Amino acid sequence: MRNIFVATFVIALAAAALAQTQPTTEPAGDPQIDQVLNELHARGGTLKEFTADITQADTDTIMGNTTTKSGKVWYQVKPDGSVRLRILFDKKQVGSKPAHDERREYLLDNGWLIDRDYLGKIETNRQVSQPGEKVNLFQLGKGPLPLPIGQDKKDVHDQFDVTLVPSAQGDPPSSVHLQLKPKTGTDLARKFNILDFWIDRKLAMPIRIHTLDANQSTDQQIDLQNLNVTPGLRDADFALPSIEKEPGWNRHDEPFAQ
Repeated sequence: MRNIFVATFVIALAAAALAQTQPTTEPAGDPQIDQVLNELHARGGTLKEFTADITQADTDTIMGNTTTKSGKVWYQVKPDGSVRLRILFDKKQVGSKPAHDERREYLLDNGWLIDRDYLGKIETNRQVSQPGEKVNLFQLGKGPLPLPIGQDKKDVHDQFDVTLVPSAQGDPPSSVHLQLKPKTGTDLARKFNILDFWIDRKLAMPIRIHTLDANQSTDQQIDLQNLNVTPGLRDADFALPSIEKEPGWNRHDEPFAQ
């Protein structure tokens, strides 16, 4: 599968899916870590949908430039077990300049990803899986985003060192911080330097996700606020506004490619 998920929307999807994991951690048997993992596992059995306000900050660590986008995310597991996800970014801020309106939207459903840039009037419809194929987006070493989600404990041990990080100033309230370090020599270590997750203890859901790439040049942080795990989502919540009658749009499809 093409690695188009790593960046904007898969991190948000991971925020929901991480709640379904029961990874092995190090040091083994740490009661605090085990408690967090048990809570995440229990949440994974009940999580079917969520909505949240989302903020994504991307920093070029070499140049020191940060671009921040904010909006909303909708996530739902459909009756057939497949996932649909919508993310709307409607505000953008570059550095310390005031935020301004700028709309970018993503919809993942039925094996296709719609990427809609309202400013440039460009819509790209990418096929991200073959017809009828159910892809595990998070399979270690194979999925586009490496996370210990629904993985065998041995596989997690083989790929990551996982630790509990002490609370620090600036952490989300009532959260616990888990850090995942890809082990040296693994495929994941060639993509990522570190992955961090802050889990809300009451909701047993990740509410902050931070990644640093292997070159330590791209730093990304996702924050989820006003998280609602029982929103009662409908088909209309995953319907993008019609642009059929709007002039000037450039629209194209990209069929599935390995």
